[in-house]
Amino acid sequence: MKLHHIGIVVSNIQQSLGELKNYLNFETISGILPVGSQKVNICFLKVGEPFLELIEPVSQDSPVSEFARVGGGVHHLCFEVKDIESELANFSKKGATILVTPTKGFDERRIAFVDLNTKNTKCGLIEFLEIKKEF
Repeated sequence: MKLHHIGIVVSNIQQSLGELKNYLNFETISGILPVGSQKVNICFLKVGEPFLELIEPVSQDSPVSEFARVGGGVHHLCFEVKDIESELANFSKKGATILVTPTKGFDERRIAFVDLNTKNTKCGLIEFLEIKKEF
């Protein structure tokens, strides 16, 4: 398991890119990509490791539209994993709540989300991203 990116919800990716250039020296490593299963557009920025992911809702029923409406911000930590089903089963067995079962994300890779808030530690959302398979 490796930390892949930090997801940040924004109301407008283009405007956020312009604003962030004033503060961060980053390389845009993707254009704006649609993720239909989540009703969002995303854009990855390379600042170092991990990447930053800007997430923009494209409809009112996007899972992040309400979060964007109230200002957005850090949304999740994403870990790249070899076996997404195994990780979900392991986290579920230990008490995490599965919010999104494996679904198609970006780059034809599957994603899933779990809520990892425990009694003493509020981690929030964790995304699992299946490692890109090489053929």
